[in-house]
Amino acid sequence: MTTATISPVPTGYFRWEPEEDEFLICRAVRDETHDVKTFVMAPRHARQFEFVSGQFMTFEFEIDGETIQRCYTISSPPSRRDTVSITVKRVPGGPVSNWLHDEFKPGMMLKATVPMGEFTWSGMQDTKYLFLSGGSGITPMMAMTRAAYDLALISDIEFVHCARSPDDIIFRDELNFMGRRNHWIKPTFICEKDSPFERWSGIRGRLDRAKLEVICPDYLERLVFVCGPAPFMKAAKDLFRDAGYDMSRYHQESFNFDSFTEEAQEQIAEATEAITTDVKVFQLEFTKTGRTVECPEGITVMEAARRAGIRVPSSCSKGLCGTCKSKVTSGKVDMKHGGGIRQREVDNGMALLCCSKPLTDLVIDR
Repeated sequence: MTTATISPVPTGYFRWEPEEDEFLICRAVRDETHDVKTFVMAPRHARQFEFVSGQFMTFEFEIDGETIQRCYTISSPPSRRDTVSITVKRVPGGPVSNWLHDEFKPGMMLKATVPMGEFTWSGMQDTKYLFLSGGSGITPMMAMTRAAYDLALISDIEFVHCARSPDDIIFRDELNFMGRRNHWIKPTFICEKDSPFERWSGIRGRLDRAKLEVICPDYLERLVFVCGPAPFMKAAKDLFRDAGYDMSRYHQESFNFDSFTEEAQEQIAEATEAITTDVKVFQLEFTKTGRTVECPEGITVMEAARRAGIRVPSSCSKGLCGTCKSKVTSGKVDMKHGGGIRQREVDNGMALLCCSKPLTDLVIDR
């Protein structure tokens, strides 16, 4: 009897030129939970998408006369060529999530950039995976799992999702269905409490090492992907580090408007300590807010703005998504981006504030 060999995860098939923006037409809106919806979209023109499972897209919204950009992970797999889906949780007071839930209907259009991001299993040779997600952080792992199901990949996937209650489990029915139909896919749900009309009979509480050892005894042998709220990801990272896991095999993703990345926090701390030395301090003038702030040499414009209480939209903090793209009308920056800005925009004075460090005093149109 021959034994099946494990193939690398496919790297995507579809074509969308990287220099293009595209208006996408909403095809369908689907309720996932009481406060989560999926929006299925297709290009206006006859073309198909090029992306890999786990990537995100940056969307542009016109809400109450203001242009707002937000990143959303693609929840659909690249094996479904003609549409792309995002799954969005309603956030109290969130202008974009509430607009999507209340106003965005089939037939309406949104402007979007090409898919981006490096949080993906594309091309990996591993045979065993552990997906850990909390809340709406389930979306990139769902895209990977859907691809595995669609393509009948021989990939051993332990999928552990944490939610507040049974009512809050996103994609619950679909994950259970895939698990019944494909024994390589093994979903497990952990809930903190019961729902009003359902007493939770599964694993209860929050993810910890004891629960993980019961659910997935060989977790130290698996390639790990984690996505969820910042406290969830910190707890997961601490769990694996304390267990002696090879952290080079640990992958995590997060889009959090209000929090800094660990790297940004370190940069701020280092720069703050350096202020007492001979480090240069640049003046950053934000024309729309009328504020001028100081930015020590070596930290980004984004961190300096936030330290001063200026709210600058951002999502990835890695120079990938383009959400913080702004016009620098005077001065020079050192920008090391990850693909979230085009050369023609750079030539026109645009910069990504999350990955731009001032070389001179700056005037910024924001």
